[in-house]
Amino acid sequence: MNSWPAELYQKWFVVGRADRIGTKPVAAILLKQPIVLARVDGKNVVGYEDRCPHRQVPLSAGRIVDRTLQCAYHGWRFDPSGTLVELPGMPVGNCLPNVRARAIDVMENGGFVWARLERNNDTSIPPAIQSLADENRRFIWQSTWHAGAADILENVLDPLHTHFVHRGLIRFSATRRDTVASCSTTASGFTVDYKGNAQQSGLIYRLFESPREFERAHFYEPGSVQLDYGYRNGSRVRISIHVSPESSHRTNVFGTLHIDGRWAPAWAVRLFVWPLIRRVANQDRDILALQAANIRRFPERKDAVTPFDLVRRRIVARWDANFVDANGNSADSETLMKL
Repeated sequence: MNSWPAELYQKWFVVGRADRIGTKPVAAILLKQPIVLARVDGKNVVGYEDRCPHRQVPLSAGRIVDRTLQCAYHGWRFDPSGTLVELPGMPVGNCLPNVRARAIDVMENGGFVWARLERNNDTSIPPAIQSLADENRRFIWQSTWHAGAADILENVLDPLHTHFVHRGLIRFSATRRDTVASCSTTASGFTVDYKGNAQQSGLIYRLFESPREFERAHFYEPGSVQLDYGYRNGSRVRISIHVSPESSHRTNVFGTLHIDGRWAPAWAVRLFVWPLIRRVANQDRDILALQAANIRRFPERKDAVTPFDLVRRRIVARWDANFVDANGNSADSETLMKL
């Protein structure tokens, strides 16, 4: 059983790659709600609840006909707003019944299609995500992980697992350095700023990076994380991860890599950098699947949360309606750790 806060249904989540949505309906699931996406007019993406209101057949099994989505069962056709515009077999002169397919709010941004299940005019995609320049995007990625959204978000923001899960690729335990991690609340979520660790010991840093001016990890509500690296030569790298839960233990994960101020053509990134990043992602996917499976074996378990688990309480507070933190999950903090 899920205990997601009600406000999550009013938030924008990535539900697909824009380049994979065409004139053939595509099914997706967001927060256990089946939806269907398509470019009904051949250009703009529209979304509907994935059911025909007539006999509940999935609209994702239908097809696009004359700028409408046609149900595969009886051929009922719905326009982009969800209004019924044709009922095959109805005699000429009769009025169409007042029946609609439920439309879902969708938008395109940054190579992705975003959706929200309930309308709230106060919510939007985080400005820091909207402002990423398409010309600086080097790749776009999508996967499905068998883990909960909150655990995935914490994993991306957690540096202490990298010495073990990504041993040699990101860090080595033998070369830990004193690092001060400052966690502060922002308008869109929170930021962790790391100082004292301008260089990393792993293979990815040694092959592709140079001394850093700053290293920050940003969380943007409800489900976006950005790893932000600024370099002394003026360049900048941002890895953005977006989670979109289908259920409590199955989550779609989307990612991009943006590079500013550095020669890094997309073909070179795909050829040399992406295989290593993909390996890191697969290692996280596998350890999180183990975690999720064991959580189901021990459903009454309680996590041990230490001062070094910088973001655990902040993340869970946003994703679990039943979470109560007597210690104050939003308190800013500064922690010395060895990275």
